[in-house]
Amino acid sequence: MTQREHRLRMVVLAVVLLIVAAACTSSDGEGADPGLEREGDGFAAVTPSTAASAEAPSDDRESSSTTAGQLGTGGVETVVFQISDLGRDIIFTADLTVAVTDVAAAGEQATRLIQGVGGFLFGQRTTGDPTPMSILTFKVPPEDFQEALDRLGSIGDLRTQNVSADDVTEALVDVESRINTAEASVVRLRSLLEAAVDIETIVELENELLERETQLETLRGRLRTLEDQVALATITLTLTEAQNRPAVSMNVTAYRGHDGGISCPGGPAPTVDQGDEVTVCFEISNFGDTLLADFELRDPVLDIELNDLILLFGDLGTSLEPGDSIVLAAETVAERSLRTQTTVTATPVDEDGEVLSNRTIATTVTMFIQAVNPGGIPSFTEGLRTSWEVLVKLVQALILFAGAVIPFFWVPVVAWLAWRLIRRRPEEARTRDANA
Repeated sequence: MTQREHRLRMVVLAVVLLIVAAACTSSDGEGADPGLEREGDGFAAVTPSTAASAEAPSDDRESSSTTAGQLGTGGVETVVFQISDLGRDIIFTADLTVAVTDVAAAGEQATRLIQGVGGFLFGQRTTGDPTPMSILTFKVPPEDFQEALDRLGSIGDLRTQNVSADDVTEALVDVESRINTAEASVVRLRSLLEAAVDIETIVELENELLERETQLETLRGRLRTLEDQVALATITLTLTEAQNRPAVSMNVTAYRGHDGGISCPGGPAPTVDQGDEVTVCFEISNFGDTLLADFELRDPVLDIELNDLILLFGDLGTSLEPGDSIVLAAETVAERSLRTQTTVTATPVDEDGEVLSNRTIATTVTMFIQAVNPGGIPSFTEGLRTSWEVLVKLVQALILFAGAVIPFFWVPVVAWLAWRLIRRRPEEARTRDANA
């Protein structure tokens, strides 16, 4: 083959390859449906509206997201549930706490609101003074679950809300399968019982049949319960009276050493050597339902006030929200055993910082820090205390000994009388012999 023929063949082969590539490109680009995109091993439909949605979120979606992120009237973020038919068996439950001015009237209003969405009152427990409260349990259709929550949360200040969904599809399938198996077993046992002629066999089959029928009824009851829970969502509403109930608590702990309070909170009251460094931790918490401000803390034993403490957590310059805490620390030296008496006071205020009822609340906490002498010559006070402890233990031992001896006090008396009686008989016999 000449060089010219070889070049000609190469040119023809290149032309053929270009024609094939162009045909494939045309088939992939022009022949494909513009409304389809490759997805895995198949195709996903893409409509113009879908494409537009993917490029830019609609105004409705932005509005929905904003609404879902807003806070409820009581400062609690509202839980938004998307109820959709997924072909699954789901149990919806919720419990919420709402503060109202009139518990009784709010309970009637809540019942009417639930009846408006096709639900009903399932149970109620109400208490009166001094802390009126009502706990109501409602059953509503699952499709109206979110609407019912919105209505109940609107009758007062929403304080807490917990919503849950439990998928029980597998549980229902399992129970139904076990029911089918139990029914087949019961039918088989009944057939065996009809054919049995031996008394012992009949008794054994009857006992086994009774056990299987009991299991079957239990499974049927379980199935009915699950089906009822799926068919109707459960909402537990707790109504409390919306009053200002300020309350403050304090937890006092301690530990050995000084580190600027970094190790706070400490532990229970420690036992240290005299002269050891001790850090005392104070955790002040607002566990009422009212803002607290103007805190004051003093301890005459430690000789400290609020300005003497190290602020570790919180802000004393602002009002303390319900549920929040402030952590402080005081560093001291245990020259002797200490029984602290820490008192903290606070003033209830409203959201504008105005004082409520012109009153303060307070609490006092004590803690005993024992300081022991590490060694050396004991002091007069320690010697006196030790002598007193020995005297007390001696008196306790004497009392214990007396209590153990008194019940047997009659034993020596009886023994002495018996000895006298035995000794008198020989003397009387000798006297009779002498007189004879």
